[in-house]
Amino acid sequence: MNQEIAKLFQEDVERRRINFSIGDTVKVHYKIVESGKERTQVYEGVVIAIQNKANDKTFNVRRISYDVGVERIFPIYSPKISKIELVRKGSVRRAKLFYLREKSGKSARIKELRGGQAIVQAEKKKEKESEAAIAAVAKPQATVAA
Repeated sequence: MNQEIAKLFQEDVERRRINFSIGDTVKVHYKIVESGKERTQVYEGVVIAIQNKANDKTFNVRRISYDVGVERIFPIYSPKISKIELVRKGSVRRAKLFYLREKSGKSARIKELRGGQAIVQAEKKKEKESEAAIAAVAKPQATVAA
């Protein structure tokens, strides 16, 4: 029993590997349940902090919505997060970007990492390949069960 749980957790860890760092712009696809219906909401913003506490790993995402700064904390291993998509790599020198709270406009921008677009494209390619592999593995199981 414990081996099965460990195997499932290991698969989840591999699926949820962190492909982003501090200063990166990400899109978090978050599942929301409203009146019995489930939908996916996309939350795009800059990662300003990552807390590493083993299985309780979380990250803070900050975005500006109608001239108001909004921050949200997401747990990485939450089943409500369906996907974390990398949009652009940021070039920063700090581990926590809480100073962005006092900045606004142009001063709140983060420079893009050199070669950042190539890294983003490689990540998207890996993601598509892994989704195709998962779909290929899942399809034969469905026919066996039927």
